[in-house]
Amino acid sequence: MEHIKEFGNDKVPESPVIFFKPNTAILQNNSIINIPEINRKKISEDVHYEMEMVVAIGKDCKNVNESEAIKYIFGYGIGIDLTLRDIQSDAKKSGLPWGTAKGFLNSAPVSDIVQKSYVSNPLNLDINLKINNTIKQFSNTSLMIINIYKLISYISTIFGLTKGDLIFTGTPEGVGRLKRGDELLASLSNLIDLKVRFNG
Repeated sequence: MEHIKEFGNDKVPESPVIFFKPNTAILQNNSIINIPEINRKKISEDVHYEMEMVVAIGKDCKNVNESEAIKYIFGYGIGIDLTLRDIQSDAKKSGLPWGTAKGFLNSAPVSDIVQKSYVSNPLNLDINLKINNTIKQFSNTSLMIINIYKLISYISTIFGLTKGDLIFTGTPEGVGRLKRGDELLASLSNLIDLKVRFNG
């Protein structure tokens, strides 16, 4: 999903746009991002970042009501959704899935998870991303078009959720392209940080 500012005067979607990343997409804190190669050639030279709050699911669930959604949350973190924009654009033009563009190896750096008992109000948390010490993205979870409880309700109804699932909840404005050597620091208020380096 996106935050309010990202849409401007465009029509706000009624339902979230969902895509999947495999477990192999997860990259831990203080790691290096490397783009996969085929025959010694990078599969993309157009890698974009999207900083997002992450919700960790604590137990299996299906058909969850919004009012009950918090019961299924284990905690919160901060993550970066990496996208191979050139591959995504080609897929869009051809009407093909985004699997490679979104789900490639190391495409989901994510911080440690803060248990929900330490977070008084997840609907009012600052999120920000610095690249090479310059702020590139900043927002607050209160500005999300579809909040985390609605997301959990929707996803659990359509797909179901299982313990350990991570939901990347949407990015604010400021998405951009990464350059080799970029140092990324994403933060969820003063709760947790994520630091990674882009090696291309």
